[in-house]
Amino acid sequence: MLNRYPLWKYLLILLVLVVGLIYSLPNLYPEDPAVQISSVRGDVTLDERQLERFERALTDAGIEIETSEISNTGILIRLADTDDQLKARDIIADMVGDDTVVALNLAESTPDWLESLAASPMTLGLDLRGGVHFLLEVDMDAAVTQRLEVNASAMREMLRDERIRYRDTEVDDRTLTLSFADEEDRDAARQLIARQFPDFDYRNLDEGRGAALEMTLTDQAVNEIEDYAINQNLTTLRNRVNELGVAEPLVQRQGPNRIVVELPGVQDTAAAKRVVGATANLEFRLEARPDTPEHETEEFGFRNNEARTATLMRDVIITGDSVSNASRSFDENGRPQVNIDLDGTGGTQMNRATRTNIGRNMAVLYIEHNTRTRTVIEDGQEVEVREPYTERGIISLATIQSALGNSFRITGLESPTEAAELALLLRSGSLAAPIYFVQERTIGPSLGQENIDRGVMSVQIGLLLVVLFMLVRYKVFGVIANLALGINLVLLIAAMSMLGATLTLPGIAGIVLTLGMAVDANVLIFERIREELRSGLSVQQAIHAGYERAFTSIIDANITTLLVALILFSIGTGPVKGFAVTLSLGILSSMFTALLVSRAMVNLTYGGKPVKKLWI
Repeated sequence: MLNRYPLWKYLLILLVLVVGLIYSLPNLYPEDPAVQISSVRGDVTLDERQLERFERALTDAGIEIETSEISNTGILIRLADTDDQLKARDIIADMVGDDTVVALNLAESTPDWLESLAASPMTLGLDLRGGVHFLLEVDMDAAVTQRLEVNASAMREMLRDERIRYRDTEVDDRTLTLSFADEEDRDAARQLIARQFPDFDYRNLDEGRGAALEMTLTDQAVNEIEDYAINQNLTTLRNRVNELGVAEPLVQRQGPNRIVVELPGVQDTAAAKRVVGATANLEFRLEARPDTPEHETEEFGFRNNEARTATLMRDVIITGDSVSNASRSFDENGRPQVNIDLDGTGGTQMNRATRTNIGRNMAVLYIEHNTRTRTVIEDGQEVEVREPYTERGIISLATIQSALGNSFRITGLESPTEAAELALLLRSGSLAAPIYFVQERTIGPSLGQENIDRGVMSVQIGLLLVVLFMLVRYKVFGVIANLALGINLVLLIAAMSMLGATLTLPGIAGIVLTLGMAVDANVLIFERIREELRSGLSVQQAIHAGYERAFTSIIDANITTLLVALILFSIGTGPVKGFAVTLSLGILSSMFTALLVSRAMVNLTYGGKPVKKLWI
């Protein structure tokens, strides 16, 4: 029988509509203005007593509190009014120390029953919602120094293998100096090292009773090191941002040694800064034997007990660069630990170092680069000067029981939060050089609320005009087309919410274009039905022929547009990608609603009924 769907097809359409409605509902619940209180390093515990102090202070200041909650990441206080956010932040900031950050936030208000179904609202881009902006500076001098330290360790190992005696190594600026007992050892070392390290200019030095070899990096080598440092840091920061789960972030180079990071929708600067700006790395070293020469050892304290120290070898077995994967877990005593997998080279080096040192202690050295700011007087004016410094501390010192391979674990961490963040940093890769925060701020919508309101209004006006046109032009069929159009919009919003796509202002333009294209498919169908009626077909035959014969034209038109949208997404960036995403999803949803949903409604209205005239 013409114009009748089987029951399974109606049920399938109904299922899609119900799922689309459920996953679009979270967008009806606006986010609450809130204040987030959290630890700078994630190791400060915030409890109910402190929450009561904050709530009492805000209430005394006349600020209305909606709700408050404590989680593993800190305290979240939801406010009734956006205008109270800044005032509340300043009040709480005066009550906490430097180890705690108070940040503005927008907290989701999705009901629990929707969250249990993994339903969440669309992610808004930086232009619509705002977020955090960081300007980072890469320490190029430290990059060169780190490379020289690595070279010095390799040279010392090479000299020991060849039984060439040396006294000491010294790194200064871009120069590495090796001291020897006599010129014979110096000349043999120069001949050996020069073959393996061609990036240095070599010069012999005479020192009283001994001799020295001075090696200075060439200008080309320094430039290559600096380029590698900035590019490697860009890659690492992108990996870290991806681990944060931020939609459509911006991580790009600015000038010779700076990087801009913008995270849409993130207003908790403490959490973002801990992950993005962390410069932590690990070094695995053997504990020094009592008879080891002093110039081959270094003494370090423990992170959780500064009074306790250990003397370690200067040579590094491997660093965090060799880690291929890392995850947090708990040991048999319930204490946090990090499970580590090494790459092939790192596993080989670890196995070679441990199989010949069973029974000896091996330390895990935690290295973190930070800055401190102090105010000095220059030319009668106060100027803030940033001083970089490096903290090194042992987090684990354990006896090697057997030869280690590609997998092992690190214990001795202070908290589960520290273990999770260390695992994240090791997974995403270490920085090639320290980075410092030059500028950090929470920013509002970059395009301004007025432009956002205009974008939303354009969708509303476009939808209204299309609805009126379809009603006037196609009457009853216009009502069906408008219902399908509304369903199309619901499905589009649901798809963007489920896929985690980011809505930007160009994305709103894509939605407006989608609405027009969705109606275009219905116009083709309805005009085709009119033609079939004029050619003398019956009502049922005209409806059937209209949908069947317009199908090819609709598919051709939408597929070509979809291909263009996919090309835009693959080669575009930022706003162009946002437009392409909404356009692609809109094309797919409009084809479904125009070809299936509207057909189902027409079938239910006219299918199998003795209709003599169509209001079209």
